[in-house]
Amino acid sequence: MSRLAADEVPRHLAASYATGFGEAGRAWLAGLPALAAELLERWDLERDGAAAAGEASLVLPVLLRHGTPAVLRLQMPREETTAALIGLRAWNGRGMVQLLDHDPVSSSMLLERLDGARTLASISDDDTAMSTLAGLLARLVAVPAPQGLRSLGDIASEMLEQVPRAITHLADPADRRLLRSWASAVAELAGEPGDGMLHWDLHYDNVLAAQREPWIAIDPEPLAGDPGFDLWPALDSRWDDVVAKGDSLRIVQRRFDLLTDVLGLDRARATGWTLGRLLQNSLWDIEDGATRLAPSSVTVAESLCTR
Repeated sequence: MSRLAADEVPRHLAASYATGFGEAGRAWLAGLPALAAELLERWDLERDGAAAAGEASLVLPVLLRHGTPAVLRLQMPREETTAALIGLRAWNGRGMVQLLDHDPVSSSMLLERLDGARTLASISDDDTAMSTLAGLLARLVAVPAPQGLRSLGDIASEMLEQVPRAITHLADPADRRLLRSWASAVAELAGEPGDGMLHWDLHYDNVLAAQREPWIAIDPEPLAGDPGFDLWPALDSRWDDVVAKGDSLRIVQRRFDLLTDVLGLDRARATGWTLGRLLQNSLWDIEDGATRLAPSSVTVAESLCTR
C-alpha cells in the first residue's frame, strides 16, 4: 500500500478548494493524505497509478483485495456529495458507475473503474454519440427519485425570486428580454416539476467506455424533476466543434429532436425546461460577475424557439 503524498494533489484541485471553500477547503486538503491512508487500509486497497482530479474530487486508481481494478474518490462532504451517494445507490449500476462502498463521514466513495481515457467525445459521428447519451439518459431518468434529493420545484422557485435583481446586472436590453422570457417559461411549468431522478450534468465527457456495458455515466449531481431539465448538457456537448461547423442552430435542433424522441418527451415542455436550464446557468454567471448572457445560451435558445 502506497501512501498519498501532499505534492500528489493536482494544483488545480488545491486552488479550487482554497478559493472556493476558504479555510474549510484548506483544512480538507491538509487532511487528505491521512484520510487516503485510512481508507486504503480500511478497505484493503493497493494504489494502482497516479492520482488524478475532477472538478471537486481527488481520484486514486486502486486494486481491491483480489486484484479487481477500482477507484477511490475523495471529496469534501457537501450537499452535492450526499445527493450523489443517494443517486448512486438508487441507480445501482444501471447505466451508471457502480458504487462499491462509501464512507458516510467523509463522503468518500469506492467506485468501479471505467476507461477514463475514452469518453463519448471520442465518437466522431455526432448522431451516434448523441443517440448513445440519449439511451443512457432515458434509463437514468426512468428511476423514480428517492427521498432526500432537491426538487426542481424548489429550484424553480428560487430562480424566479432571483430574476428581478439579476436582470439589473445585464448591460444589453436584448439580454434582459431574453432572461425575462426564460423566466416566463419556467413560471408556466413550475407547478409540475416532475419526479424523475435527473443526472443534472450528462454530457459527452461524463460518459466513459467500460467492460460491463459499452458506455456508462459518471459524476451525477442527482435532482428530482422533469427530464426536460436534463437536456442542456447534452445540447452543449463539444460546443467548440458545434460552432466550428458553422451550423449551430441546425445541430442543436437535431440534437434536441433526437433526445426528445428517445426519451419520449413532449417537445414544448422540454423546450420550456431547457430554457429554465439556460436561466439557471445565466443566474450563476451573473452571480459571478457576468454582464452579458453566454453566446452558447443565446444560440441554444434561438435554436429551440425559432423552429
